[in-house]
Amino acid sequence: MSNEFIAIDFYIVGIYLLLIIGIGLYVSRKRSNTSEYFLADRNVGWFVIGSALFASNIGSEHLVGLAGTGFDSGIAVAQFEILASLILLLLGWFFVPYYLNSKVSTTPEFLERRFSPAARWYLSIISIFAYVVTKIAVTIAAGGIVFEGLMGIDFWTGAFLIVILTGIYTVLGGLKAVVYTETIQAVILLIGSTATLIYGLNAVGGWDQMVSTAGPGFMNIWKPADHPDFPWTGVIFGAPILGIWYWCTDQNIVQRVLSAKNISEARKGTIFAGFLKLTPLFLFVIPGVIAFCLTQPGVPEGVRLDLASKDSALPELVKTLLPSGLKGMVGAALLAALMSSLASVFNSASTLVTLDIYQKLYPNSEEKQLVRFGQLTTIALVAIGLAFIPLIDNFGDTLFVSLQAIQAMVAPPIAAVFLFGIFFKRLNKEGALSSLGVGFVFGMGRFILTNVGIETTPGSLLDLFLNVNFLHFAFYLFVLCTIVLFIVSYSTPGPALENVKGLTYEKKEASEKLTFESVQNMTKGVEDRIYSLLLVVCVVLVWIFFA
Repeated sequence: MSNEFIAIDFYIVGIYLLLIIGIGLYVSRKRSNTSEYFLADRNVGWFVIGSALFASNIGSEHLVGLAGTGFDSGIAVAQFEILASLILLLLGWFFVPYYLNSKVSTTPEFLERRFSPAARWYLSIISIFAYVVTKIAVTIAAGGIVFEGLMGIDFWTGAFLIVILTGIYTVLGGLKAVVYTETIQAVILLIGSTATLIYGLNAVGGWDQMVSTAGPGFMNIWKPADHPDFPWTGVIFGAPILGIWYWCTDQNIVQRVLSAKNISEARKGTIFAGFLKLTPLFLFVIPGVIAFCLTQPGVPEGVRLDLASKDSALPELVKTLLPSGLKGMVGAALLAALMSSLASVFNSASTLVTLDIYQKLYPNSEEKQLVRFGQLTTIALVAIGLAFIPLIDNFGDTLFVSLQAIQAMVAPPIAAVFLFGIFFKRLNKEGALSSLGVGFVFGMGRFILTNVGIETTPGSLLDLFLNVNFLHFAFYLFVLCTIVLFIVSYSTPGPALENVKGLTYEKKEASEKLTFESVQNMTKGVEDRIYSLLLVVCVVLVWIFFA
């Protein structure tokens, strides 16, 4: 079996790339206004929404990063994926109704209606920063790793190729091109990843042999409280904060549900995506564990792996174990995930810059002018993302840990303001801005000092600030921002009730008599509740099995 890509593999990858670009351009022939370009004309069904949520999320940090972290420390990293299933229920049941009823186009726009224009500006700018550092740069870097490790193409050449190929249909087609190509890419990704898992388990001697070789520590999803990356305390208290920010307030994700036909379709899409989020443990993390097993002494020469880095675990596994032809298909699946993640963030970032910044500065701009500016913005963000790639290694040993560590500096104040802003109508703009300001100072302070490489005295406050586990840091900062949010809000006049109506939770009064309409309302969504409960049961079973 050849360990290198041969002609048939390159042909398969080439056909896939042409297919995706062709479909992306075909479904986006009409995009004359901002609703069509940025929100797919708000006419997308649940299957496409769920697939798009999954595919836009499954990018570099999952394909390359999860496998690399699985190789490095075992399956505990899958906690982020499992928790995402529960957070998606939070998005569908609690956030979606407010987003869709308010008819907003972006999450910063929702924050402006709930609090103030200044809150919108903050979220827009910090989100764009987060996209460049945590999404665009990391995804492009992963694209380079896949091209170099799997196909033998130079890292930077591969990085530029993935940018150019994805940018073609993203810039020209908008969100409709993105969500429909993401649906196709999700299917290809699941098929290709399943093939890698099957061949990997066969090479290592089956599941029981893998568990025995890796050792019990590798296969335990719950780690001690002093674990350097994934302490159980951080998973329970810190990881959900990152999840709320990412799944419930991040434009890159929320834009998919904003394109839904209605609340019911959006909610079904989030539930479907929740079930899909249970698969990365098996399709991406376990292959990393398999790669670890295949580097151990005694492994036959034909299947033994020799990795250049931890993040090269998945590309090397595919290149070594899979036969020609299938190797090309899985290579296409890897590129599918990278391209879908990159395409989604390109479109979301350009949406924020165009609708939340440019249109606010130039409110009389024509529709075609806004679309054109969004296209130019995508190109500019790509260039900035490329420049940030060298900084990634400062935050962790693998792409996934680096990504989560950066998000822990951004997520807490935004999660606090959104979550409590929906459920407590007494919270006001003064409290929101104070909370966001405190979060910015501490979060960006840690980001800057980490990049500067300042030396600290062990045990000092500065040492604790910079070196405390990133999940614990996220929890501490979330608590601080929440305290500031409530204290300042209740120390200043509350917002006018008419200004927050429809944007905050309001308890419905019970109906005194049963009517046909009231019975319909009571039974509406029963199917969604059943599937939601089933998803929760599945999450608990996974936790128990890998405990």
